[in-house]
Amino acid sequence: MTAECIKISEMSRHVGQEVTIQGWLYNSRAGGKVQFLIIRDGSGMCQGILEKKEGAEELFQEVKHLGQESSLRVQGMVREEPRSVGGYELALSDVQIVHKTQDYPITPKSHGIDFVMKNRHLHLRSRRQWALARIRHTVVEAIRNFFNSHGFTLVDTPIFAPAVGEDEQTLFNLDYFGEDVALSQTGQLYLEAAAMSLGRVYCFGPTFRAEKSKTRRHLTEFWMVEPEIAYIDLDGLLEVAEQFVYSVVQAVLKDRQVELEILERDVRVLQKIKPPFVRLSYTEAVELLHSDKVKLFLEGQLQQKQEQVKQLEDHITQWTGEQEVSKKQWQKDKLSQQIQQAREDINELQEQINNIPHHMELAAGFRWGKDLGGSDETIISQLHEQPVFVHRYPKQAKAFYMKPDPLEDRVVLNFDCLAPEGYGEVIGGSMRQDDYDALLARIKKEGYEVENYEWYLDLRRYGSAPHGGFGLGVERTVAWLAGIKHIRETIAFPRMMGKIYP
Repeated sequence: MTAECIKISEMSRHVGQEVTIQGWLYNSRAGGKVQFLIIRDGSGMCQGILEKKEGAEELFQEVKHLGQESSLRVQGMVREEPRSVGGYELALSDVQIVHKTQDYPITPKSHGIDFVMKNRHLHLRSRRQWALARIRHTVVEAIRNFFNSHGFTLVDTPIFAPAVGEDEQTLFNLDYFGEDVALSQTGQLYLEAAAMSLGRVYCFGPTFRAEKSKTRRHLTEFWMVEPEIAYIDLDGLLEVAEQFVYSVVQAVLKDRQVELEILERDVRVLQKIKPPFVRLSYTEAVELLHSDKVKLFLEGQLQQKQEQVKQLEDHITQWTGEQEVSKKQWQKDKLSQQIQQAREDINELQEQINNIPHHMELAAGFRWGKDLGGSDETIISQLHEQPVFVHRYPKQAKAFYMKPDPLEDRVVLNFDCLAPEGYGEVIGGSMRQDDYDALLARIKKEGYEVENYEWYLDLRRYGSAPHGGFGLGVERTVAWLAGIKHIRETIAFPRMMGKIYP
């Protein structure tokens, strides 16, 4: 093949030219003397049209029987075609088969979540997962760009940690050459030391929580970015978090329009995300949970979801009838996908319907002093179009290192950022206790071994200063921006309770 080798994403610059593309056969459809090949190469997808020509009958038949995900080099003339995937297509003049594939396990027919997760190494090739991976890439890039351009220095913190950073009950403990250590829950404690040197720092890496939860919001291994800032107050910290989240949203809207469209994300919702975000004290949040506004909202949600189930059931009946009379296999496959997806949506809605009365009960019975639970965060975030900062939680419900509010000792100077549409917490942050005696007393009260924190206490012995920071979970943020239901799709190889393969 002598034509210039390009990426599918570059086709718009080569209209009317003969080019070569290297990729894989995503799908194909035969139509008499013409074959329609959907080809992907990692940068995008395009349609290639292969006509049966005299002298090339053998190649035509060979291509006709190629299996899904066979690897190819194709050559052809680029032309605009708005009806084709990507808006351009190739009039193929040659096809070179690099590797033939048969019986690819993930067919165009729909598969259950357990099956695709077991075959995650192949599932990543699907168009949906391709779109999610590229959105995640942009989120990560936007995170680094924000901190690198705002005077922060990257500091890599340990994964093996001898001290508790969050909840002792969610530690992954292990033997470290005879010493008891745990996989890191946070890099925060180490970042505090670095902030006393560099002023504005951040770490970015994997985080581990042995939380025995199978909800759609939980992973046992996830990625988190954590900035830490010396000489800042809570209002200043909220402003940094606000500008940070806004910049990430803008980057995804700017660079991932195609991917958001593939995921059928309503971008109008994201376009509304602009500072200032909503600010509620914890006490105001409790009052909101007890209000008639929440009761009426949940009753409306219940009715709406029941109506959605009825509509989906009607669609399944219609599509099943169409499938029985359809003569073309690709149409049957497409209808099969729609039916499977509708059934999954019904199961999801039915679970939500069953949970709503419980959520109403939890909200009405919520008492000041408890930490907000997942259902509480969902309700609060569903009631707002903007992210919500809930600040000043009860001291008894939060980590030992958080600084009490000097104006009200029973609460701490902290905040959670709740993403709208029910996605809940994406950021948690606080001012850190900078007083030696107060921090030592809290460590003892929690029952922690003081010797494990001597280095941390040194930061208060020698040149202590007001400081604070926060952590943002990448996977929860990607789930929110992409508009997907389950966090497990936001990382290439998710680790969850009971999920370690592949």
